Amino acid sequence: MNIDVLKSDLFTPWPDPETGVTSYILSKKVAPVQEAFYFVNDSTNRDGRYLWFYCAFPPSGTAGQGRTLGLVDFETGEVRHFPETQFNHASPYVDPDTGWIYWGMGASLWRRSPDSGDEAELVNSLPEDLIGHRYIERFATHLTPSADGKEFFVDAGFGLQWVHGSMPIDGGDYQVWYRFDRNFNHAQFSPTDPDLVLFSQENHPDQITGLRFRITDRMWLIRRGEAPRPVFDTPTVVTHEWWDLDGEHVWCISREGTWRVNIKTQEIENLAWPQGAWHSHNHASNKYIIGDTNEQFYRGCPSTVQFLNRETGRSVRVIDNPEMPNHVGRSYHIDPHPRFVAGGEFVVFTTTVRGVVDLAVVPVSDLIARTS
Repeated sequence: MNIDVLKSDLFTPWPDPETGVTSYILSKKVAPVQEAFYFVNDSTNRDGRYLWFYCAFPPSGTAGQGRTLGLVDFETGEVRHFPETQFNHASPYVDPDTGWIYWGMGASLWRRSPDSGDEAELVNSLPEDLIGHRYIERFATHLTPSADGKEFFVDAGFGLQWVHGSMPIDGGDYQVWYRFDRNFNHAQFSPTDPDLVLFSQENHPDQITGLRFRITDRMWLIRRGEAPRPVFDTPTVVTHEWWDLDGEHVWCISREGTWRVNIKTQEIENLAWPQGAWHSHNHASNKYIIGDTNEQFYRGCPSTVQFLNRETGRSVRVIDNPEMPNHVGRSYHIDPHPRFVAGGEFVVFTTTVRGVVDLAVVPVSDLIARTS
């Protein structure tokens, strides 16, 4: 990612009034709402040339259905919008080598290149005899590739069931792994094992009665060909989980802060940071953590983004987002969702400091310097 582009007219520097940390807000608007990806998936390719982001055009669509994708090209200095990329949930995935974007909509997996002259391509679809005439509410919560790069995991929701399975990228046959009669989502392939998936028990909205059934045991694992099993022997309610790159640990958020959990021993490393955490993400080195916090959660609530240097034990506030409790704040899942991107050199997140929903970037080197 070209730091000179961050300091160009495409971005607006925003110093935090308390800490002095400067974030760079994408000032060129190709959509009224411009958001960072949900924190599970990287929004950049490996060399940081391409930064993809979510777009919304209120009152059109919701966070579940109807957002599209924008792109910052740090080599050419262009910002583009691709209206044909309408996706559901937080499905988009960026290929780290090519910068191509994959997304799910309806029963199908699509992709396109970052080049504005190219067209979207159909990659694969759920089989018709599986779906029948049922409405597809979700193709995938977030697309994650298998460790061998041959498949994406698809935790589809349609009718009154949720079906988890793997979809070959080469157009081969979709494989059903398991069917559920309640909402399990946030499925993510292991980064090291192509036959292992982490997924989550979610609050379950009953489509017949309108009632909602709460989470009782959040984190689960499933191995290809086997029945699912919970990560913990005792039912445990946590939130917002993701894999460690070692494939032996998963991270999650508890009431106490951020946890790192060994999936074999169930041993918990409790960072107890940040207080009031909603999402966190670990640097590949595990030396640094980025997280967002709020005092009382609701869609569009105020929030902060904070950085922890685990080597020194010092933390710093990156930005303080005011609330946005209007239609925009309620409808488009505008939580900061901070994540390390571009090989861990930058953090990208969503901010509301300018009174609109914006995409922001901050160099990790600046954060390390302030906490060393």
